Amino acid sequence: MSSETKPVVHEPKVMLITGGCGFIGSNLCHYMIKQYPTLRVICYDLMTYAANPASLAGLPEDRFRLVVGDVRDEKLLRRTLIEEKVDTIIHLAAESHVDRSIDDPGLFLTTNVNGTFCVLQAARAAWSDGFEGKRLHYVSTDEVFGALKPNDPLSNEMSRYDPRNPYSASKAAADHLVRAYHHTFGMNVVLSNCSNNYGPYQFPEKLIPLFINNIRHRKPLPVYGKGENVRDWLYVEDHARAIDLIFHEGKVAETYNIGGFNDWKSIDLIKVLINIVQHLLHFGLL
Repeated sequence: MSSETKPVVHEPKVMLITGGCGFIGSNLCHYMIKQYPTLRVICYDLMTYAANPASLAGLPEDRFRLVVGDVRDEKLLRRTLIEEKVDTIIHLAAESHVDRSIDDPGLFLTTNVNGTFCVLQAARAAWSDGFEGKRLHYVSTDEVFGALKPNDPLSNEMSRYDPRNPYSASKAAADHLVRAYHHTFGMNVVLSNCSNNYGPYQFPEKLIPLFINNIRHRKPLPVYGKGENVRDWLYVEDHARAIDLIFHEGKVAETYNIGGFNDWKSIDLIKVLINIVQHLLHFGLL
């Protein structure tokens, strides 16, 4: 490969992860600290109901700092970026539960759209000397592409946007805003759209931990319709590895879909969970 075609590899020194006390964020904090011995990580989190500071236990104090703040607080974001000399932002902070977006769509618009706007504005101000050596990675969802039916092909980077609820619509709007900041201001951005995650530290409102808990405690199992909707599932540490690769080597302003090639109809996944949990309960393992 010639030097002209070789990708520019981004090498961060100080990384700010928004939403770092959440499910994906906390796993990402652990992954980055373990993977890069000289990297400093700043976790920026509002500490809402879904945050769990205990999930960050054991991270080294000399390389990790928690900043409690709202992504809609542009001044605090800007001050944090400048004081900590942040050169990389991974923007994960978002309201992400579909049911909650139906109950309170306004919260999702202010957090997911206005919050992303504030992150972009703060980065633009803090990096006013130029974007060389700086990068913002926006983490989005595959739900911006709409719902899959059985036997539908998986979405890809060229799939048409077709959000179906306030949550996915707010994430789609933020996707476009991030791209606009590249085209308008030259900001070095990359984007990723990921499928459903599962794994440690996940908040129990999400499907897999919700059903495990409900089966254990003999509570109702809420299935939407006939449970025919199809989602792809990805282990959260695999998502962290993909983010690592993308923000290091991804092309500027490109979007990358992240999936597990592990698509399930909800009803089939629920049946598997019932069998596994009942088996574990029978042998006293849960």
